[in-house]
Amino acid sequence: MRRETITERSDLLIRRMVLDPGEAMPWHTDTCHRFSVVVRGERLRIEYRHSDESVEVPVHPGLADWDAPDDRVHRGVNAGSGVYEEIVTFYLDPEGSDPQPEPA
Repeated sequence: MRRETITERSDLLIRRMVLDPGEAMPWHTDTCHRFSVVVRGERLRIEYRHSDESVEVPVHPGLADWDAPDDRVHRGVNAGSGVYEEIVTFYLDPEGSDPQPEPA
């Protein structure tokens, strides 16, 4: 996984993330509202750590959506055959917080 901060201030973080096919994000929770834009990719699978539940989401370049905070531990996995890339704007609340902390 490659992650790059595009810009950051106390109440906002914009981040680019790239996953190769089969690659996963670290397990995390989502602490704030965010807006995501898919740059490239075909399919993203969301896996939940303490459950057999997973959700496969077909994606395409230009797909954009809002997401609310989620305290369930989960990760995104690139389930497509090509590279997955997204740009995410995190609205930090409280200011300066980690938008996707990894569980201990």
